[in-house]
Amino acid sequence: MPDKAFMSGPHGQPDLELVHVSVASAAGAYTVGNSSFFRYIIRLAELELPLSGPDQEAVNVLAAIPHAFEADEEVPALSGAGWRIVPAQGDLDWPVLEATPQRLRTALERARALLWNHASRFRVSAREISSIEDELESVYAVLMRAEAAGFAVNVSYVS
Repeated sequence: MPDKAFMSGPHGQPDLELVHVSVASAAGAYTVGNSSFFRYIIRLAELELPLSGPDQEAVNVLAAIPHAFEADEEVPALSGAGWRIVPAQGDLDWPVLEATPQRLRTALERARALLWNHASRFRVSAREISSIEDELESVYAVLMRAEAAGFAVNVSYVS
């Protein structure tokens, strides 16, 4: 059952009811507070699906999104085509995934397709899928504004 991978506990797993994913650029921002979005889109890699190369690449981008308040821990210097982890620059800063809007959109679209293809396997309800779709549309709007203005987007989450 996939829920065990997302339970709050001593191993630092986030409490899903309190997770917020922030997608921001100088052209606008949106915060997703939907636990299903976090579980089935951002943390899709933890569901251990067999993935093709491009799907794995997309899932890796989303899995790299750092927790905003874990700046005390060493955040690995990860990067890939169109994205990188920017470590906290000081005590009042936090690490973020910086990506081109196109790269993040591609990752989200692939995650969405994977969710649709495997929803029954993980018993994702129609209500959860509907709420994830609504959140994706709001995130896509931020990405569209960022792309039009020529800005990168920063993504992190808090729990």
